[in-house]
Amino acid sequence: MTATIIILVATAVLMVWGKIRSDIVALCSLLALVITGVLTPDEALAGFSNPVVIMIAALFVVGGAISQTGLANMISSNILKYAGNSNYKLFILVMLVTVIVGLFVSNTGTVAILMPIVISLAAKSTMSTSRLLMPMAFASSIGGMMTLIGTPPTLIVHSALQDAGYEGLQFFTTLPIGLILLVIGIILLWPLTKILEKRGKKEQGGKSKGVKSPDQLMSEYQLIDNIYRLEIAKGSPILTGNLSELDLTKRYSLIIAEIHTRNYTPLGKNVSVSLPEADRVLTTNDVLYVVGDYANVSRFAEENKLSFLDTQEGQDIDKPSFAGKFKFEEIGMAEVVLLANSRLNNSRVKSSGFRQNYNVNILGIQRNDRYIIQDVKDVRMQSGDMLLVQGTWENIDRLSRLESEVVVIGQPSVEASKITIRHKAPYAAIIVILMILSMVFNWFPPVISVLIAAIALILGGCFRTVRDAYRSINWESVILFAGMMPLAVAMEKTGTSAIVADSIVGGVGSYGPQAVLAGVLFATSFLTMFISNTATAVLFAPIAMQASVSMGVSPYPYLIGVAVAASMCLASPFSTPPNAMVMSAGRYNFMDYVKVGLPLQLIYLVVMIFVLPLLFPF
Repeated sequence: MTATIIILVATAVLMVWGKIRSDIVALCSLLALVITGVLTPDEALAGFSNPVVIMIAALFVVGGAISQTGLANMISSNILKYAGNSNYKLFILVMLVTVIVGLFVSNTGTVAILMPIVISLAAKSTMSTSRLLMPMAFASSIGGMMTLIGTPPTLIVHSALQDAGYEGLQFFTTLPIGLILLVIGIILLWPLTKILEKRGKKEQGGKSKGVKSPDQLMSEYQLIDNIYRLEIAKGSPILTGNLSELDLTKRYSLIIAEIHTRNYTPLGKNVSVSLPEADRVLTTNDVLYVVGDYANVSRFAEENKLSFLDTQEGQDIDKPSFAGKFKFEEIGMAEVVLLANSRLNNSRVKSSGFRQNYNVNILGIQRNDRYIIQDVKDVRMQSGDMLLVQGTWENIDRLSRLESEVVVIGQPSVEASKITIRHKAPYAAIIVILMILSMVFNWFPPVISVLIAAIALILGGCFRTVRDAYRSINWESVILFAGMMPLAVAMEKTGTSAIVADSIVGGVGSYGPQAVLAGVLFATSFLTMFISNTATAVLFAPIAMQASVSMGVSPYPYLIGVAVAASMCLASPFSTPPNAMVMSAGRYNFMDYVKVGLPLQLIYLVVMIFVLPLLFPF
């Protein structure tokens, strides 16, 4: 028992200190319990196979898909319409939406679904992410409190009542309590989170602009002014052979950047985008995106029965104005720097081998302050040249890894993950809705419902690669939660929790039922700051039941009090999954939860001392 208490105190001190990452502290706590012989290795590592931990990891994948497909952006845009320019309205909307979702989905699932949406909302508004994510986590616990299925402590209390021969809780028994908590939370969290906003703005101000997006590159190199869309007519000479045989680049001094192929189905027209392969045979369903001088492109169109798709503008020259759109979901752009000792120095672009070896185009060159767009293939490259390359994200990534003559600016795989796969948004929405319905109606166990959704989103193409799906998991939060669970096991195994709980509750028994209720609430709340809310509810439910029986009063205020106190632990990042899940994304430390969550938690407890007997009389 002594070793357990020492490890508990040391863990809490290190968390408060904040100089060591919380997940590392959790792992050190786990190892200390094994080394001291408090737990066996199997007991210490059991947290990593716990269904809740697996569900948290899978829910990060679901949240990543919501963000990757642009679904989060769409939803956040609609929410912003109602908020207008008011940050306070936005804050209230985030709280209300979170609570509504939390009525039917577990608090863990609620945070996973809404976190990418809230991050997107913050990015579009003047509020810092840190000021919205923590209230969202707290609101998810409040929403969970309103129903039977929203948070584990409520289910534990329900089971304890039934085991003792009492009627269990109904689905919305705790709804009035949740509404009271929500009103208090909205009133108090707005001023309390101001400290987070100040810190968030400071951190954001230190961020660099980062790598240029494909749209920024298009604008910087003025490609829009040199791109034309050409439609192929029947009988065109370019339909007679493949692109290698036609050698259009050499004949007309232009580059075919993309080929958009129109496919007609009973459901309508679909357009697929591809790069020009050497063996590609063009069809009348193809639209060519051509880069080059207008005179050359015009000659190419006239000689090969091609027509411009865009409108004609200009007084002197009927030059089409590009009205198409580049889709960067699969095909991307990046800048490449030519090294000083590169063998490519003084070589022509057409001799670079980029097209043959990596299937990427060189669309333009930045040399000092000058941009070269016309007749790029004949330009001799120089040391320090910035080359604008186009290709699939996979091929650009391959170029960055295998080509030693150049350096690709940024990480193509990371940049690709920033481009939303918008056409998959409806599919992602359907999967998420089905996941929610499965959890509400208990078609499958929650962890299985989430795993099915995660796999369906990966297989359905909501991520470019499986690696992107793994990258969406916040491993710090997962390891933090898994690493702290053994501490709860140790406290239960050694009897530490029972002794602490009995002494606190026993010390106030002579002061009447309301004093005992206060003792139960504060003892539960205190213990939940160090171990999971589920473990705390398991420990305190029988103690609260025994206390009510010994005094001959109703067990409902005591048992429901345990559920409230265990669920509303706001002063610690690892007491509930929602708190742990937002910790990294919000850039919070342990003291942030203490400064914001502890005052609210104490006020909740004081209010519950008086409200619970009114709603559920002794």
